[in-house]
Amino acid sequence: MDGSQPGADSWSVAGRSFTSRLIVGTGKYKDYAQNAAAAEAAGAEIVTVALRRVNLSDPSQPMLVDHVKPDRFTFLPNTAGCYTGEDAVRLLRLAREAGGWDLVKLEVLSDTKHLLPDMEETLRALKMLVAEGFQVMVYCSDDPVYAKKLEEAGAAAVMPAAAPIGSGRGIQNPLNLALILEQARVPVLVDAGVGTASDAVVAMELGCDAVLMNTAIAEARDPVRMAGAMKHAVIAGREAFLAGRMARRMYADPSSPLSGLI
Repeated sequence: MDGSQPGADSWSVAGRSFTSRLIVGTGKYKDYAQNAAAAEAAGAEIVTVALRRVNLSDPSQPMLVDHVKPDRFTFLPNTAGCYTGEDAVRLLRLAREAGGWDLVKLEVLSDTKHLLPDMEETLRALKMLVAEGFQVMVYCSDDPVYAKKLEEAGAAAVMPAAAPIGSGRGIQNPLNLALILEQARVPVLVDAGVGTASDAVVAMELGCDAVLMNTAIAEARDPVRMAGAMKHAVIAGREAFLAGRMARRMYADPSSPLSGLI
């Protein structure tokens, strides 16, 4: 599709196309109503759902689906809080039985305060899920070697962390992200660590297909307003990437010619 005009291009994962390149989470908000308002303000089409932390089935308690409607958003179940491959696979099997979801987000965390992914367990879990017919978007470290291994093992998308989950520190290693983008034949999404709009712009200017965030919006002083800011940031970054930035120069290059002056 022609991406020369704003809004004209889309991206695809597991055979599904989307025009919004901003994915938002469903945790840490004061309530589901605020979560839904933020998702709308973000213009998101996909929302991630932490299966262990979000109420999808108990009608006696507030339910996510009463506010963030499954017919409006694509739900992306994720395995937040899982520390072994077996645990993640078990949870996603339950998700498929409960909601018919086969497009899922895999994350297997290290049991440490930085919550970076355990890549050995992540790769092992991915292979099990692919064998069972899941379409798997994979949260991973910003390691180009592991990113390629995930792709070769059947990942539908790779989602390198910009920084530790919830840290808000922005992209710490643009070089590694650039290497991942250069080699990838599946979508690459920055996931985790975004703190503000400029972080999202950087991710998109590097050429990422999309950005996923939760805490950056949910913990803003005004989450709905921040969601709108992130929407515009992702659009601006994508447009700048498509436009192609000017060359970096060592010295000045005057806007007006210096020769031929009176």
